[in-house]
Amino acid sequence: MPRISNKGRQMPASPIRKLVPYAEDAKKRGIHVIHLNIGQPDIKTPKIALDAVRNHNIEVLEYSMTEGSEAYREKIAQYYAKKDIHVTAKDIIVTTGGSEALSFAMGSIMDADDEIIIPEPFYANYNGFATASGVKVVPIASSIDTNFALPPIADFEKLITPKTKAILICNPGNPTGYLYRKEEIQQLAALVKKHDLFLISDEVYREFTYDGQQHYSILQEEGLEANAIVVDSVSKRYSMCGARIGCLVSKNMDVIGTAMKFAQARLSPPTFAQIASEAALETPQSYFDDVIEEYAARRDTLIAELKKLDGVKVAVPKGAFYCVVELPIEDADDFAQWLLEDFEIDGNTVMVAPAAGFYSTPGLGKNQIRIAYVLEKSQLVKAVHILGKALIQYNSTT
Repeated sequence: MPRISNKGRQMPASPIRKLVPYAEDAKKRGIHVIHLNIGQPDIKTPKIALDAVRNHNIEVLEYSMTEGSEAYREKIAQYYAKKDIHVTAKDIIVTTGGSEALSFAMGSIMDADDEIIIPEPFYANYNGFATASGVKVVPIASSIDTNFALPPIADFEKLITPKTKAILICNPGNPTGYLYRKEEIQQLAALVKKHDLFLISDEVYREFTYDGQQHYSILQEEGLEANAIVVDSVSKRYSMCGARIGCLVSKNMDVIGTAMKFAQARLSPPTFAQIASEAALETPQSYFDDVIEEYAARRDTLIAELKKLDGVKVAVPKGAFYCVVELPIEDADDFAQWLLEDFEIDGNTVMVAPAAGFYSTPGLGKNQIRIAYVLEKSQLVKAVHILGKALIQYNSTT
């Protein structure tokens, strides 16, 4: 029989999606599943974006430019300028989602067996992108006890080897919701300049910050132009996950020029999605003000309810719309599957994302889950109530 590649066997399954078959089976049994497992916002996509597609009179759906339409990239640069990030259209490549931007970044700066340092827990697909690129992830653990703050810079430096090419952060973080302070970004900037490394920052949740905190981009840091690569996306910002439009941004023209060759190999990003994304840039600030107010209220509701549960520890997020929760159990994978197969209250259960899949170090996160608070507050209260009852029953039977 023909053999699957070693890379294919090593490719990790998504901790967010691997439980989907169990959820579908539960739904077929008539169980209502409350999804806390995936960051699919229920916020409406801006009407201006949808109308731009509805009202377009395209007669031939042609390829777009490899790097994305010039008009769209110009408007992206204008968007960044409002955030005190000064780039030009030439510094931007439009990609098929932030995922492709990160793949292009890894392909452009790293060879097989090179190393990339990532604070864990981290977005699970970073493992997948690294595996696909033949790159080794070198994790550095952050702790729920410090709200997943940046680990000491000295600990980063201990991990740097001749194979190290980059440090990757997500800011604000998925799955932790941690928002890196300006001082932490500056510490990382000094480190990568000292060792001639790249600093990649996944900033797709830039808009979502709470408690008066402000996002600080690596592209705002002076003197980091040669080292800084930003990954961005419209998915969460405008509740447009299905558009699959993102971008890679860097002032390092060698990076952009190399990434362009990867972009040419996939031809071009989707035309209609670019039209929608360009229009979305006209979304008024009032939209974001309302969305952030809603997410902050959801966060506060979720954290308050979780803190009522015995033995549960939760990190308070300052950004994005996720939190990591430590449960009084040994195996969150088993618990998450049990919730879908064997537990319900009045025909309801919950689906969570086991957090072990957000770590690269074996054994870490085994008793943790990630919760996405992208549901209405009443649903979050109901979900945590179910979770609390489930923990009591699970621990009495296992």
